[in-house]
Amino acid sequence: MADFEEFDYNKPMSLGIWKKMKPFIWPQRKALFRCALLMLSAAIIDVSFPLILGYAIKHNIEPRSAEGLGLLLAAAVGLMLIQGINVRFFAALGLKTEVTISRSLRNAIFFHLQKLSLSYYNKTPVGYMMARTNSDTGRIGDLIAWGFINFSWSVFYCIGVVIAMFMVHWQMAIIVCCTIPPLAILTWFFQKKILTTNRIMRKLNSKMTGAMNEGITGARTVKVLVAEDESLKEYSEITGDYRRHANHMAALRSVFTPLVLFVGSAATAVVLAFGGYEIVVLGADLSVLAIFLQYAGSFFDPIQNIANNITEFVSTQANVERVTGLLEQEPGITDTPEVTEKYGDTFNPKKENWEPLRGEVEFRDVTFKYPDGAENVLEHFNLRVAAGTYAAIVGETGAGKSTLVNLVCRFFEPVSGAILVDGRDYRERSQLWLHSALGYVLQSPHLFTGSIRDNIRYGRLEASDEEVEAAARIVHADKVIAKLEKGYDTEVGEGGDRLSTGEKQLISFARAVLADPRIFILDEATSSVDTEMEMLLQHAISKLLEGRTSFVIAHRLSTIRGADIILVVHDGKIIERGTHKELMRARGRYHDLYIRQFEEEAEEEVLRTV
Repeated sequence: MADFEEFDYNKPMSLGIWKKMKPFIWPQRKALFRCALLMLSAAIIDVSFPLILGYAIKHNIEPRSAEGLGLLLAAAVGLMLIQGINVRFFAALGLKTEVTISRSLRNAIFFHLQKLSLSYYNKTPVGYMMARTNSDTGRIGDLIAWGFINFSWSVFYCIGVVIAMFMVHWQMAIIVCCTIPPLAILTWFFQKKILTTNRIMRKLNSKMTGAMNEGITGARTVKVLVAEDESLKEYSEITGDYRRHANHMAALRSVFTPLVLFVGSAATAVVLAFGGYEIVVLGADLSVLAIFLQYAGSFFDPIQNIANNITEFVSTQANVERVTGLLEQEPGITDTPEVTEKYGDTFNPKKENWEPLRGEVEFRDVTFKYPDGAENVLEHFNLRVAAGTYAAIVGETGAGKSTLVNLVCRFFEPVSGAILVDGRDYRERSQLWLHSALGYVLQSPHLFTGSIRDNIRYGRLEASDEEVEAAARIVHADKVIAKLEKGYDTEVGEGGDRLSTGEKQLISFARAVLADPRIFILDEATSSVDTEMEMLLQHAISKLLEGRTSFVIAHRLSTIRGADIILVVHDGKIIERGTHKELMRARGRYHDLYIRQFEEEAEEEVLRTV
């Protein structure tokens, strides 16, 4: 797989990048505040238990007295019950917050992807978008919810322990607090290394997702080409890199965690030695040592939690960078504010302001190159197609046929010049206004998971079942559908993989018919069906295109003899134009292409009859 992203893996930790998460975190502020209150309550109770034990040692165990023991036990049981309630509610709030934030992020990404231009999908691997939408958002939601809960409890507990220790014995409290500076230094030292490694792992995770997607969607091609070994080798290289960096991450954590434990154990040993000396030599209270041993033993768990939370915060910054990078990706084609104000946008159209579209299309001195291309595909290109014209586009691969229709559809925009629809630059109207009047049938049709009926209805979502079936009859798809066990309710599978290519093409034809467009685009749309089916489709197409402006990219030249005008494209220029008879009489490029293809088809027919 190509290396899609380049990151500065040594970029320092930044709080600024987290400010971009505010629109997703702020709506959950009440839930997070309740979690903080629950964690405060939990921390106070946790701090209280050593004090209760110390009280019991001093007033019940050492003097061997049962006075007040029942009340003490009742207090301990009551605190445990309250703690159980705390756990019940913060667990529910934490899960709800995690799911809500992750969902909001995923919805925002999916919504934004709908607004991005076709050029973005042409250059962006599917694995990149899948990783952003699923794994990155999930990790961010997990950190914000559970990271906040763990961090708030740890901070409250540490503060409570420090206050309690200074109230009980300030000298030993200072000993325990002296461990905080070395822990801070350890955290600062390791966080940069962990962040760098995590960023690399997130990139490799995207590559793994993309490679897996290509391996599954391209499984048939891999098997036909006997490329299983190469495919496995490529995927293994990516997973090998991921494993190497994951091992490095584990090594960093395996050093960091024991060092934190060592500092905590050292402090406990010093407290034990100091407290033991005071008890044995100076006759100090045993309850004080018992309290401090519990605090010293438990004090470093929340300290380590804080360190881990900071590390996770730093690590997850890479996920936030990627998610915000996608959300801040600007569409390659946008409507001006004036156009949006009048015509609306994709999700809020103002159809009452839409003018009727007749279908006249004109290229006026158009120069175009693809966003990631170095050379112009079209230069000073001019063409006018009157409304209702059936225009066929022919030419060799790479001549610029698909470029013309992509520009007509405004999937791309010219570098210079203008494309006029009904006499006006189409940039003066909204993209949705134009796209709502288009019918586009691709050479490789895509069907959505669902039934045949649902897929046809995508052409016009409010269409009735009768209208759906009428559209299928026009393109003779009803004959194929009738042979299926469940008819129109047959599930097409993912991408339509339960149907043949020809069947999928028929469904896409019916979908386009149902949309009733003013401009029709057929991009070699009959090349995937057999000869018999193609004849039926050609009859349906001739009726379908009546009164509509149509651009037909044809692979079989015999299918476009009835076109009003045939455009022969070569190197981004129209080198010939005219009707079939005119071009054949001219004996130019079209004549040569037609004769050569006619001879090839004749040879194939002879071979089939042998």
